[in-house]
Amino acid sequence: MLRTFALVLFLLPALARAQSISFTFDDGLDPRTQSSAAAWNAGILDALQAAGVRSMIFPAGKIVDSPEGWALVRRWGAAGHAVGNHTYSHRSFGSPQLGLDAFTEDVLRADRLLKETPGWTRRLRFPYLKEGDSAQKRDAMRRWMADHGYRPAPVSIDTSDWYYNQRFLQWRASHPGADPGRIRQAYLAHLWDRAQYYDGLAKTSLGRSPAHVMLLHTNFINAEFLPDIIALFRSKGWKIVDPQQAFADPLYAMSTTTIPAGESILWALARQAGVPGLRYPAEDDVYEKPALDALGM
Repeated sequence: MLRTFALVLFLLPALARAQSISFTFDDGLDPRTQSSAAAWNAGILDALQAAGVRSMIFPAGKIVDSPEGWALVRRWGAAGHAVGNHTYSHRSFGSPQLGLDAFTEDVLRADRLLKETPGWTRRLRFPYLKEGDSAQKRDAMRRWMADHGYRPAPVSIDTSDWYYNQRFLQWRASHPGADPGRIRQAYLAHLWDRAQYYDGLAKTSLGRSPAHVMLLHTNFINAEFLPDIIALFRSKGWKIVDPQQAFADPLYAMSTTTIPAGESILWALARQAGVPGLRYPAEDDVYEKPALDALGM
């Protein structure tokens, strides 16, 4: 017994430093406008199943509002993944032109569309991670969510994967059948850099590494490289956890006070604390474009 207790004490510091991450996917896919929607959806789900990973998808209603689109979302729930709300119209709550009543009706419209989906969970992921351009809108929305049984779905790691996807699609169109090894390596290096950046913000703001929630999208690049992404984080010693488990971390119950409200919760906390030199986290190609240009991608 004493030896076991001593072993636990020895391991506690290492366990406290253990890093974990969950993968969440925004937007969903539209077979009406994306001819490869079913293949991309299957690619992501197959990678998750092969790796034994549970995830969560946040579809925007207008993207999946067809029998074929809803069927793709349903496959996520049927495979054991959670399904959340990303509003119907995917409009930014950070816009002064979008008021509380219009925004909440858009949330409810997506709720009505998706509530019969297997895995349905009342968690809201704000489009563009924008949670209000004023304290009044931010706080009113938080009250509305509490009154309607909605929990937030913040992210700790923002990735700008949309830009890598855009460049990958362009490259693939002009290089059919070519080996994508260089863009794979660039994308993996980018995701690892983003994880390290936000984990550093966590250590500065919280004094620890939380259970991370990474923002990805249902797109071509993730359908192609998700097995590599999962392998990357596991090779670095990070544990991959269910998003529902990650959301139980006390980080995601914290209320930020920054205005405009939103972004990665770690970035918002760091800004709130006055951490200098913050890189703007929004989905922007400022940091990624030069690197891909240099690779000839």
